[in-house]
Amino acid sequence: MRIISYNVNGIRAAISKGFITWLQQANPDVICLQEIKATPEQIPLIDFELSGYPYHYWYPAQKKGYSGVAILSKIKPNNVVFGTGIAHMDFEGRNLRVDFDDVSVMSLYLPSGTNSDRLGYKFQYMDEFQDYITALKEEVPNLIICGDYNICHEAIDIHDPIRNKTVSGFLPEERSWLDGFMKKGFIDTFRFFNKEPNHYSWWSYRANARQNNKGWRIDYCLADEKLKDRLKRAVILPEAKHSDHCPVLVEIN
Repeated sequence: MRIISYNVNGIRAAISKGFITWLQQANPDVICLQEIKATPEQIPLIDFELSGYPYHYWYPAQKKGYSGVAILSKIKPNNVVFGTGIAHMDFEGRNLRVDFDDVSVMSLYLPSGTNSDRLGYKFQYMDEFQDYITALKEEVPNLIICGDYNICHEAIDIHDPIRNKTVSGFLPEERSWLDGFMKKGFIDTFRFFNKEPNHYSWWSYRANARQNNKGWRIDYCLADEKLKDRLKRAVILPEAKHSDHCPVLVEIN
């Protein structure tokens, strides 16, 4: 199974930049999208179906043009779960899960902490999300949580760890939470295969950051540790340029 996660920063804008042609070429079995910023009525769904994705699920935020996640699949899932049942998370359309025979895939868009109000909300979300996943793992084995976590895990995951140590996304408390989350049973699939620096999944639009590869690795495919022996490959796909993020991919047997 070939799984991609991609924060498209507006699905309609991404489509205008050639996203659908790219999707046909990348040809994942499942793709998790974040920050779709649209409702299904605003999206040319037939184009995805004609591209080989008859099973597509959209979970927009209630606020127009904001947040939202989606999953497109070539394979019919056995079960689809919209949200977490936690109202403040679901209001912003941040979690969507599909269950297949022996693996479940979640699209996650964890909040950013761009100001003090949102930083507080981000920490609340992280705490409640941890509790939700801890309980979920008891009933849903072989979970893969793909998405934009808005956190760099370690210094290797950011171009300038010294200057960014007081910036949300690389705060010690955020990094500690992500480290603890992984240690409770998840594998960072990209780092499982690649220990090299200078691999990022998001770049600011300012100061030619992407051209100079001054980025952050904040998009992950975290796999249940029970899938360790089934992991085949995990890569970042920076050549895809429909967003300020790029896709991340994992393949499992």
